[in-house]
Amino acid sequence: MNPRPVLVAPDKFKGTFSAAEVADAVADGLTRIDVSADICRIADGGEGTIDVVREVVEGELTEVEAVDALGNPANARVLVFENGDSALVEVSDAIGLAQIPHQRRDAVAASSAGAGQLIAGAAALGVRDLFVGIGGTATTDGGAGALELMRDARLIGKRGPLKRCPRLTVLCDVRAAWEQASTVFSPQKGASAEQVKLLSMRMDEFARTLPSDPRGKLMTGSGGGLSGGLWAAADAALKSGAGWVLDQVGFNPRMTSARAVITGEGSLDRQTLLGKAVGEVATRARQSGVPCHAIVGQMGMTEFDARILDFESWTDATTLDAISTAAAALGGQLAPR
Repeated sequence: MNPRPVLVAPDKFKGTFSAAEVADAVADGLTRIDVSADICRIADGGEGTIDVVREVVEGELTEVEAVDALGNPANARVLVFENGDSALVEVSDAIGLAQIPHQRRDAVAASSAGAGQLIAGAAALGVRDLFVGIGGTATTDGGAGALELMRDARLIGKRGPLKRCPRLTVLCDVRAAWEQASTVFSPQKGASAEQVKLLSMRMDEFARTLPSDPRGKLMTGSGGGLSGGLWAAADAALKSGAGWVLDQVGFNPRMTSARAVITGEGSLDRQTLLGKAVGEVATRARQSGVPCHAIVGQMGMTEFDARILDFESWTDATTLDAISTAAAALGGQLAPR
């Protein structure tokens, strides 16, 4: 085996393969040709964040009652870290788009109330610092449902958080501003062109009622604007979810000791540039001078956008066998001559 491994750091192929399945397929392809692999699972604050963090952070997982985006019962997880003072939640557990069958999705009716229940459930456990992974929601309500529930739970008041409210750090999966929650992301949640206009007006009106105006501020559009609502009404700090997760898993030292990085996701497109995990991996690799290769389900980037990320190569692969084969081919190029 080559003593300098290839760092394997893919995200999920959304709706097809989990990050773990993709990473295992890549590692299988590399080891098949005697190239060692260091598997580094990643996430961006959306689905899978808790599972990735649990691998490197000691903590206890507990469930709290919540509702999904359409008001149906859902169980959501809280990962309480070993010190007992801080915890991580993933709002997609409750209000995730994946929780709603395709035929029942309703971008206008979807509410973030379940995220408020999840935050309240974590607060009831006595945590003082709460990290809120916010990607993958079915909602575009600016956090209106969550904030209403948090007021009812006496976590926030008219002017901000109350004593019972944990310090919130929102882990944003994209850097999108408030306005982009409706114009860019609500169509992915089932909104028609007319509904996009309605949601845009509703978000604009709601922004005017908040203690601070989230419009135009980067990261306030994440989670259908939930990040902006928590920032404006609960004094939440907004942070790159991908960057936070990569720091938790020790990505940088593992990257600099590797001969190359292989990353990937289901669709490599312009949204990858908005703060998605694969974009963060590529950026860190470029800044450190480490070659970075991508294996993707489909390539939706222009040549110009792809140059921004500076991949050494990218390969299409739509099955696990194809991913493994692509990794073996890459490994042959990366092995010492």
